[in-house]
Amino acid sequence: MEAFKEFISFTNGLVWGADNIPYPPVLLLLLGTGLFLTIRLGFMPIRKIPYAIGQLFNKSHDKDEGDVTPFGALMTALSSTIGTGNIAGVAVAIAIGGPGAVFWMWMTALVGMASKYAEAVLAVQFREVDGAGRHVGGPMYYIKNGMGPKWAWLGFVFAGFAILASWGTGASIQANAIADAVRSNYGIAPWITGLALAAGAGAVILGGITRIAAVAEKLVPAMAIAYLAAGLICVAINIEGVPNAFSQIFGQAFGFKQGVTGVSVGLILLAMQKGVARGIFSNEAGQGSAPIAHAAARNNDPVNQGIVAMLGTFIDTIVVCTITALVILTANIIPQACEPFVRESLILLPEGCETSSPLTVAAFEEALPGIGNHIVAIGLVVFGFTTILGWSYYGERCAEFLFGEKSILPFKISWIVVVFGGAVILMLERNESITDIVSLFWLVADTLTGLMAAPNLIALLVLSPLIATMTKKYFDRSDTPDA
Repeated sequence: MEAFKEFISFTNGLVWGADNIPYPPVLLLLLGTGLFLTIRLGFMPIRKIPYAIGQLFNKSHDKDEGDVTPFGALMTALSSTIGTGNIAGVAVAIAIGGPGAVFWMWMTALVGMASKYAEAVLAVQFREVDGAGRHVGGPMYYIKNGMGPKWAWLGFVFAGFAILASWGTGASIQANAIADAVRSNYGIAPWITGLALAAGAGAVILGGITRIAAVAEKLVPAMAIAYLAAGLICVAINIEGVPNAFSQIFGQAFGFKQGVTGVSVGLILLAMQKGVARGIFSNEAGQGSAPIAHAAARNNDPVNQGIVAMLGTFIDTIVVCTITALVILTANIIPQACEPFVRESLILLPEGCETSSPLTVAAFEEALPGIGNHIVAIGLVVFGFTTILGWSYYGERCAEFLFGEKSILPFKISWIVVVFGGAVILMLERNESITDIVSLFWLVADTLTGLMAAPNLIALLVLSPLIATMTKKYFDRSDTPDA
């Protein structure tokens, strides 16, 4: 077990950075690719946010090829991004990396909009139709069909890491967060929650992308609006703390800390590492998961779907994560709630902090006593459940790419089992024979997220000339409305 921890810690350092690895390759590749695409596209993703919002409800593509509406594809993608990363992930980033981590989450999102746009463009451009008539696509397909057969191995690498990440990030971590929240707030045993999650997930995912999208279209907007409303009320109650919150975010992002003279390079690096890691964990920009959903969109125009897709990053991080961060920072309960500590080379948080139980709950409770804990608990349940649904589709498509259509049903069954196991087995943290297992699973999830992102980012860079050309043609068209 100790050897495994050391291996994961070392690999995570290569991906996201560590004290002895100040320039982690994946982190630099992630930010560099997003920044490169943002500049190459003339900052289009940022400039065209109002236009993108208008395209959400564009009915002109209703008769196009695909399996779900463009809005349904976006909600499916958002169902996998708006989850524990928005509630627990933000809390973890602040607890370990300080308030400055929020700034780097924002930066990841702003440049990540270009990455998310490019992913969806390529996903629709190079998608295929499988034997059952489903429209399938994603990084593995645009690597194979866009970069050529000699690069097919890179698509296999992506699909392999994506399956592993889906079991970790999409199933076990989400189920654990839900089970922990339900147990802490309502005293329900994890195995009961696990059974309910497994049954609910099974009922939806066995129906395929159309059923997943139908559920996501209803649950995601409703819960997001409710969570944002509750968060804004909390911020309004503690409005006097907002200026200090922003001061901490910007100050610590660049190495300044109250009571400390000068700039801390270590503080900058830690804030950047945790902000970027949790940013991509939350919005998945550049990771390569969301384009798998957008490939199923009923839209024959790759650029138009890309424009819709980039909104996912904006909504997830700039809107939802920011509200969570402001609730926590204006409540000013971080020092008392979750102080990180180091054990056996792992940066750890006290029990429950990984799933936000004391930190985010304490923040909402400070503003809304007796109500805040229920808001967080219900948010974790709904967001976590929709993330389970979205990631099941990603893993399913990757399994089909690697092993063919015959693997789809076995993968769905494995998914249901992993969801149940994630709710039950991870709760053995309370058993003295299994220590720090939740922290380790978060570390594994972060690592797999970075490893699956690398092949996708390489593809985005190689295919960037095509993306730029297609974008220019789209906005130069005389029939492009309000562009």
